Amino acid sequence: MKLTLARSAGFCYGVRRAVELADETARSGRPCVILGSIVHNMDVVEHLARQGLRSVDSVDQVPHGSAVIIRSHGEPRRVYEQLRERDAQILEATCPSVKRIHELVVRAEEEGRCPVIIGTPDHPEVLAIAGWCRDGVVLEDARALAAWIEEDPTRRDLPLSFVSQTTSTRKIWDDCVEFAKKVCTNAKFFDTICGATSKRQEEAQQLAAQSDAMVVIGDRKSSNTKRLAELCRQLCPMVRLIERADDLDLSEFQGLSNVGITAGASTPEWIIKEVYDKMSEEIMEIEKSFAELLEESIKTVNTGDKVTGIVVAITPTEIQVDLGIKYPGYIHVDEFSDDPNAKIEELVKVGDEIESYVMLVSDRDCLVKLSKKRLDMVKSWDVVEAACEDGSVVEGVVTEDNKGGVVVSVKGVRVFVPASQTGLPREAEMAQLIKQNVRLIITEVNRARRRVVGSISKVTRAERAAAAEKVWAEIEDGKRYSGVVKSLTSYGAFVDIGGVDGMVHISELSWSRIKHPSEAVSVGDAVEVYVISADKEKKKISLGVKDHAEDPWAKFTSTYEVGSVAEVKVVKLMTFGAFAEIVPGVDGLIHISQIADRRIEKPGDVLSEGQTVEAKITDIDMENKKVSLSIRALLEVAPAEEAAPEQTEG
Repeated sequence: MKLTLARSAGFCYGVRRAVELADETARSGRPCVILGSIVHNMDVVEHLARQGLRSVDSVDQVPHGSAVIIRSHGEPRRVYEQLRERDAQILEATCPSVKRIHELVVRAEEEGRCPVIIGTPDHPEVLAIAGWCRDGVVLEDARALAAWIEEDPTRRDLPLSFVSQTTSTRKIWDDCVEFAKKVCTNAKFFDTICGATSKRQEEAQQLAAQSDAMVVIGDRKSSNTKRLAELCRQLCPMVRLIERADDLDLSEFQGLSNVGITAGASTPEWIIKEVYDKMSEEIMEIEKSFAELLEESIKTVNTGDKVTGIVVAITPTEIQVDLGIKYPGYIHVDEFSDDPNAKIEELVKVGDEIESYVMLVSDRDCLVKLSKKRLDMVKSWDVVEAACEDGSVVEGVVTEDNKGGVVVSVKGVRVFVPASQTGLPREAEMAQLIKQNVRLIITEVNRARRRVVGSISKVTRAERAAAAEKVWAEIEDGKRYSGVVKSLTSYGAFVDIGGVDGMVHISELSWSRIKHPSEAVSVGDAVEVYVISADKEKKKISLGVKDHAEDPWAKFTSTYEVGSVAEVKVVKLMTFGAFAEIVPGVDGLIHISQIADRRIEKPGDVLSEGQTVEAKITDIDMENKKVSLSIRALLEVAPAEEAAPEQTEG
């Protein structure tokens, strides 16, 4: 028979921390009590009682001025207030994962949101979480959530913040999230299932699927242990839930090939060892010794170590990492990435393997503080040094400016780029580069002084030269390009077509008559241009914007004829008359004699540039493409149109 012990069986880090705190307090000899059962395991409670550390059921039983241990499940806010009134010294043994849920529900209500707690309503952990809310709601599963919404449909529009009991099953939580996303219009979800719990449940299910029988060790009152047994029963034909080795009936396991053992989070190692040893004596094939497994479970890490772990949970403020040791690892979002715009949920997912740097191992808080950013920084310095040596181009984000230049973050390393190397004109504001992604080369690295210097302009010049060479090699008359307006002059606009600037004369910017290029384009505009001519020797390019396929004269003659009346726009006043635009690209002349039905000294006496008037087309010179217009023709009243004298009856 093969006997396999689950790697994650036994105390989770929260329970271990609580029991160790209680054990140390008992050995210190100072007066102290435990408020409630410190964990769901009578063997542990009795062990502590034998050392003089007794449990009390209520705050009223706590001696005035005594030390009191808050159990791993936590307590409501009012309990802390009552203990302070009794001058009690509070020793905090609440599981760090549970404490974070308290903070989440408090923050939710501060933001005007209603906390929804998914968990067993009468479980001590859930009661404690609810005790940190004013109007929190406790629901056991998706069915209870649906009933709550159905009871009052307006609840679907409430701002809701969902959290979960740490020992809930993944399925219960996922079902609730799936339902809420379909029904609720303003919901936030915080996956607070403990990573250690998820791992224990997953390992138990994997082991159950491969075993003929499963032994689940733990207190029968423990929610965590009961869930383990339920999950195992879904995959294994024979599951036995026991509290200690004496509960085992070894005859039940005769003739079986594979037996798995797991234990709840409140089960101490000595009980697991007793069960394991009792079954091993009947002689089963041992896959791994208990001593080896125990040694692995208490493996430690030190500040400065590089560690690898699995992401087990992600919250808005931190990433929880399972390091395979008794303490969980936490990476605060500020220690994950140097990019202020980074979205953590897009960079990492639950289940990802991740490397990080150990910043602090806290035995008091029973956790390991990690930093991915600092480990990346070490790697980034190697990348920057290599780039300096081989002259390769790197990418970064401009994070700040100063009088001398700008600072670019390259994989977290600060690179100073002098103003002369930014590629901007001398009088330009450096601040315009902030938050821009740039390409640069590293020109100097002094790791000891943490000094790095780079150049953006060298990359820009090199890339522009390469692009220009490609443009000149392929350019030909009529070829079209997408360009950007770089500058304006009184006679036209310079357009960058990918490393080379070409000139668009003012007459080629628009079919309409314009006085300045700024009437048609602005610096920075993206424009479509075509090559009118290119002189490769003199490196000059003439470009056009107007689409000659759309001939304005053809459009005019297809729309108007002599005698037509058109609404025209006065574009230029001369001494002899006024030019007016009929359609973009076609102007007509209104002679001074045709502007009014009286004699005028100059066109400006009646018309102004930009004015829109109606005029009659009196002549079209097809050969020279000239048009004559008349306003006067519309003002004159033909005799036939004059009103007849009013007749009277006589």
